[in-house]
Amino acid sequence: MQHPAFEEVTVHHHVQDDAAFRKKVRKTTILLSIITVIELGIGLTIYTIHKGANPNATLVLMFKGMVCILSLAKAFYIVSVFMHLGDEIRNMIMTIVVPLMLFIWFIIAFITDGNSYKNLRNKYDPHFKESTMPKKHQQKDKKETTPVEKSGKE
Repeated sequence: MQHPAFEEVTVHHHVQDDAAFRKKVRKTTILLSIITVIELGIGLTIYTIHKGANPNATLVLMFKGMVCILSLAKAFYIVSVFMHLGDEIRNMIMTIVVPLMLFIWFIIAFITDGNSYKNLRNKYDPHFKESTMPKKHQQKDKKETTPVEKSGKE
């Protein structure tokens, strides 16, 4: 007899036969393939929008958001089925998922901080702006003056 406090820790895995497991893997593989094809279609759509004369930034941002959501869905299925995390107890799943969410938060925080630093540096240091901005953006900011050519007679 086991103590009731340790009942959650005790794992009672349901043994699946090979046919059921293969069916689950096949279904997940087909679903991941469909999601990948949709992502590729969205990527080609984004490419054609950027290639056009007037790219719609809102539409591109919406498509990029869709790609992020689809990528997260693929990651969920891969971890759940192929890495067998879906068969684990709740505490084990939370042990893996909570640090992952903190890691994602760290990435967002570092990207935001780096962008803020770049913007402040560009605002207060004009030389830095010239070294970090592409040439086509620099031409809009400062007026170009053409140097006067010297004739060899002076």
